[in-house]
Parts: sequence; structure tokens; C-alpha cells
Amino acid sequence: MEFRRITSLPPYVFTIIDSLKVEARRQGVDVIDLGFGNPDLASPDVAVEKVVEAVRNPRNHRYSASRGLPKLREAVAALYQRRFGVTLDPETEVINTIGAKEGFSHLMWVLLGQGDAALVPSPSYPIHIYAPLFAGADIREVPLATGEVFIENLREAWEYSWPKPRVIVISFPHNPTTTCVDLEFMQKVVDFAREREVVVVHDNAYADLGFDGYEPPSILQAEGAKEVAVELYSMTKSFSMAGWRVAFLVGNPEVVQALAKLKSYLDYGTFQPVQIAATVTLNEMPDYPKEARDVYQTRRDALCSGLERIGWDMQPPMGTMFAWAPIPEQYAEMGSVEFASFLVREAHVATSPGVGFGPGGEGHVRFALIENEQRIGQAVRNLRRALTRLDG
Repeated sequence: MEFRRITSLPPYVFTIIDSLKVEARRQGVDVIDLGFGNPDLASPDVAVEKVVEAVRNPRNHRYSASRGLPKLREAVAALYQRRFGVTLDPETEVINTIGAKEGFSHLMWVLLGQGDAALVPSPSYPIHIYAPLFAGADIREVPLATGEVFIENLREAWEYSWPKPRVIVISFPHNPTTTCVDLEFMQKVVDFAREREVVVVHDNAYADLGFDGYEPPSILQAEGAKEVAVELYSMTKSFSMAGWRVAFLVGNPEVVQALAKLKSYLDYGTFQPVQIAATVTLNEMPDYPKEARDVYQTRRDALCSGLERIGWDMQPPMGTMFAWAPIPEQYAEMGSVEFASFLVREAHVATSPGVGFGPGGEGHVRFALIENEQRIGQAVRNLRRALTRLDG
């Protein structure tokens, strides 16, 4: 039997590491899981209390609005005004999505079709690569960089592409590489897109997770951004609400309304009690993202200082909930899948192999900061014992 949309999908390499982790745990081994980026912080109390209250009301058991409740969209507009100084019309420039992956995937259906192309950084979060492919489009991988180098990479990919790409996908702070950019960079991307009449989709998943005083910008802060750009903002990391599946597409009103039209055929929106709880959380817990950021910064410090002590050199990230570590040169002959497998078997530490984020990720593994400092400290001790070739 042929399954047309999934026949070309490669094996999901993360399942290799997951299988090793599960097998080790079955044998009673304590595997410290720093692989899958699944936030472990509890959601805000107000969200939990409000969703319980709303669930008890039978009026909230019916279909909801796929665009999102008006008060929820107003709360998102207020957040953007407060956080970024960006004014949004909640009626035309904000839509609720059932998580950022759903929103991004369906957005690609709206923007792309057979014979189209999208520019996507390499390496990339997997859905940024595969959602355009699911829509029937081709992708042109752009080597990830910052500043003028990335703009030049974009320009080169644009010039040598046929047909000309209709979409540019970016995401900063970046998963998996943790690359961060400033507003000047965003302005250059917007200027590039305006000159070529191409849509920019910015997945701002880590909008609130900037460290050491760094504040990640919104692309909508750039002059003229709403002419060409839309942005995804998620409550997953900022508000530790991963399982709630609450995100938003904001920006260019034509693109937002096009997604609204498609979604009106596909879904009836997020469960209404979840929307109500999200609204109250956005309005009443504006400082929660700072609390989450501080936790991740402390974990980053614990991991990076620990790796440095054992002789594993890496650049501490300025943002995200990850650390992107080059495979130590003493183990460079291993590919990232082999090295990550070795870490599970010998160190009992699970990481994500870099090649799972595309060919540009080979030679790295990604650590997720999803364990507390004590567990991270234990992981570092385990790594020290297993990585006997290191100089630490």
C-alpha cells in the first residue's frame, strides 16, 4: 500500500536514540534525558485553576472559534504591545493556532503548492523542512549564519533558485543551533523580502528565552515588516504550556486571514477552556516568562560550565532551552547518530544527534535543558567517566 505524503520521509533519527533510552531504562538504568525538548516546568497555577473552572461549565464543551476567542486575540495583541512595542489588530492580524507546528504546517499549505519553493536555513527544526515538502513545494537549504553572511547566503540561494522562492523560513533564537540575532538583522531580512515580494515566516518559539540580558527581537519590530512578514508566538516555552497546544500567528493581515480561511475548513479551534485559561494567563501572568528564562539560564550555566570542566569545549547559548555542542575532536570520527548512541549506552545521557536537523547539523549533538541542576550535574559526571579521551 502506498502512502503518498510520507513515502519520501527519511527515518526519524531521534527514534534511534529514544529506543536505546527505553531499552536501557527497561534494564533498570537511570538514563538522564537531555534529548527531547519537552519543558518540565509546571504551567502557571492560574492557568491550571482557570482551565478546571472553565471545564466545569457545560457552555465550554461545544465547538469553539478556529480563529481564537476575541479576548484571547486581544490578550496576544496586548502582549506584543508590552513586550515588543508592536501594535496588532486582534481582529485581522492575530489568529490562534493549535500549537506552532500546526500553525506553521497549515500556513505552508496556504502559501505553497506544487512547483513552488521555500528558503529554509540548514540545519533546521525538522518541521521547518518538512512542512513545505508536505505542501508539495521544494526547499532550498540556506547555510545558517548571522548578519551579512546570512543575507548573502539568502541572496545566493535566491539567485540560483528556479522557480523563485515564495517563502523564507527563519527562527531566532534558533533551534537547534541556538544562534541569536538582533533587530538590525531582522530589518535586513525584511528589506530583502520587500525587494523581492516574498513572504517571511518567523517562528519565534523562544521569544522570551534570551540570557545574560539579551532580549530576542520580533521580526515585526522591523520597519515595513507587516508588508511581508508573519510570526509564530507560542506559549509552550514562554509559559511552560507545552501540552496545552496554544500558539498564534501574527502579522501581515492577508496571510493571517488566508490561514483563518483554511482553518475554518480544518478545525473548530482549541478546546475552549484552554483558550480561556490561556487568555487569563497572558493577562495576569505577564512576568512568568522571566521566571522560566531564569530557570533555563541557571541550567545552561550548570551544563556549560560542567562540560568545560571535563574538556568538552562549546559556546554557551545566548538563548533557547538548548545547548548545541560540537562532537569533541577526540571523537570526531563518529557521526552524530553514532556518538549520541554511544552517550546513551556508556554515559546514560540522552542527547539529540545533529543530523536529525538536516545535513548541516552533522558533527553536533543538542542538549535540552529539561532537567534540574542536580540531574545536569549527574549527567556531567557520567559524561566525564564515559568520555575517557577528553583532556578534562
